[in-house]
Amino acid sequence: MEMTITFPGGARVDAAFGPHTLHTDQPPKAGGDDTAPTPFATFLASIATCAGVYVLAFCRQRELSTDGIRLTQTLDVDHATGLVRDIRIDIHVPPTFPAKYYDALVRAAEQCTVKKHLEHPPQIVVRTVADAALAH
Repeated sequence: MEMTITFPGGARVDAAFGPHTLHTDQPPKAGGDDTAPTPFATFLASIATCAGVYVLAFCRQRELSTDGIRLTQTLDVDHATGLVRDIRIDIHVPPTFPAKYYDALVRAAEQCTVKKHLEHPPQIVVRTVADAALAH
């Protein structure tokens, strides 16, 4: 998949891929207008929403209602480095949700593709390419 990253103004940075555009911005203290999530917040949201996709699929396969189910994600941040140490995802279910599926819900959420990529990260290569198509 190829993404094209553009700069629509201010501190906004957009990513276009397929028929979608993901908008990001920065908070005012970082020079933005806070019109969209930051790239880092989007990254974090991708972890929990991916887990949610697997929880949803698990429930659908078993014809279990997702009413009242929600996931919360919390972070443990190293204040010295500012880096995230731990990410916890809690799957909240209503009291009527069958307890026999609790562990299976966790196993389903742990299949998240984003989580797997974080556990086995790809190499990221950044380079500058002179683009002749951009010449005036």
